[in-house]
Amino acid sequence: MGKATGFKEFDRENLSYAPVAERITHFKEFYKLPEDMGTQGARCMDCGIPFCHNGCPVNNIIPDWNDLVYKGQWKEALAVLHSTNNFPEFTGRICPAPCEEACTVNLIGDAVSIKNIELAIIEKGFEEGWVTPQIAEKKTGKKVAVVGSGPAGLACAQQLARVGHDVVVFEKENRAGGLMRYGIPNFKFDKAVIDRRLAQMQAEGVEFRVNQHIGVDIPAKSLLEEFDAVALTGGAEAPRDLPIEGRDLDGIHFAMELLTKNTKRVLGDDIPDSEWISAKDKHVVVIGGGDTGSDCIGTSNRHGAASITQIEIMPAPAETVDKLVTWPNWPMKMRTSTSQEEGCERDFAIATKRFVGENGKVTAIECARVEWKNEGGRWNMTEIEGSEFTLQADAVFLAMGFLHPVHEGMIEELGLDKDARGNVSANTSDYQTSLDKVFSAGDMRSGQSLVVRAINEGRQCARGIDEFLMGSSGLPRK
Repeated sequence: MGKATGFKEFDRENLSYAPVAERITHFKEFYKLPEDMGTQGARCMDCGIPFCHNGCPVNNIIPDWNDLVYKGQWKEALAVLHSTNNFPEFTGRICPAPCEEACTVNLIGDAVSIKNIELAIIEKGFEEGWVTPQIAEKKTGKKVAVVGSGPAGLACAQQLARVGHDVVVFEKENRAGGLMRYGIPNFKFDKAVIDRRLAQMQAEGVEFRVNQHIGVDIPAKSLLEEFDAVALTGGAEAPRDLPIEGRDLDGIHFAMELLTKNTKRVLGDDIPDSEWISAKDKHVVVIGGGDTGSDCIGTSNRHGAASITQIEIMPAPAETVDKLVTWPNWPMKMRTSTSQEEGCERDFAIATKRFVGENGKVTAIECARVEWKNEGGRWNMTEIEGSEFTLQADAVFLAMGFLHPVHEGMIEELGLDKDARGNVSANTSDYQTSLDKVFSAGDMRSGQSLVVRAINEGRQCARGIDEFLMGSSGLPRK
């Protein structure tokens, strides 16, 4: 794969970014790919067993496309890339790249820049006009409803349309894309990237019906009467709350309230000032140390926040890890996002005890430091006596993850079985739920996870539906 000695001869070259002072003035993407991606492809070593395959949740055939890019065979590389991943332009932007942690070169140095090569391939494919509709040669006469237009729903819908089924995607928001559309800021993921792929899907025969909330505006059971199969891919949107004293004060918001309204305004929607959430000139505290919290930081910086503090209840991860111990698995280590680089204070092992306010508005947070101990294989948290402190807070964003799908409405109406965590119960062989001809995939089935895993589940769910409708399927199992 690549050049036999390439990983010894060439250094890894990462994305370059616009200066912080420039990029925080807008919500546009600000990265630039390396100019010589062929050299980066040459770094893929002939490792014998490509652990990157298993590291990738969608089973991308990574060494093959690296080799093709090294040889300048970009169109062939695109075909290999698309064979396992419907939307590499999504994953090339927002996947955390577990494939790179599993890369064999990562054991001895810097991993092959797999994610950047993936993004370079698909962007060149669009530039050259190689990404075209794949229209089914004949129709099956079967109709499938897909509820939810996030990555799982879109992947499921595209696969089903390409084998000739009539597919209708229902989306409760005013645009398709799910949390990719409204939960990820434009500076990380330009929404035109979604729109150009939706245009391809529409040309392939997929119908999108937006502003239609199944289980609220439209009875879920009506889909069972109109369609031969139904795929539920609505995501896991019930946020984890922080029910402590003062939670009802104004100025405390779930992260998605900020991110959704901000993106809608960026896209040109009219968000009334009474509903608008702004961090301008405010002392912001973000509770939660993950990607969503990072997105709140980047958004608040672009609003012009006076200060931003991000707190996390877990202890700070190690700055470095022993790769001989962690490889090829995903290691817990300190990572700093571009948004965090733009300006914020980060603090770890912090418990939030009480929200404090004046005249009904939040003004501060009372916190305490905690200590984590492994006791008999179980991690327990204890508050450190005398460690209490207060953070000034005019705006608080809760970014502590999601519990499970929203049960009210569609799930309760259909009476679907749920697993112990509250997700829709469905197997991973054909993705059928407890209700005949109803399937589920993505975060709605698995719980909060990665975009790349959602795409994989959507593809597998499409195969299950195709087998259910036709008796067999030519769609790939992975």
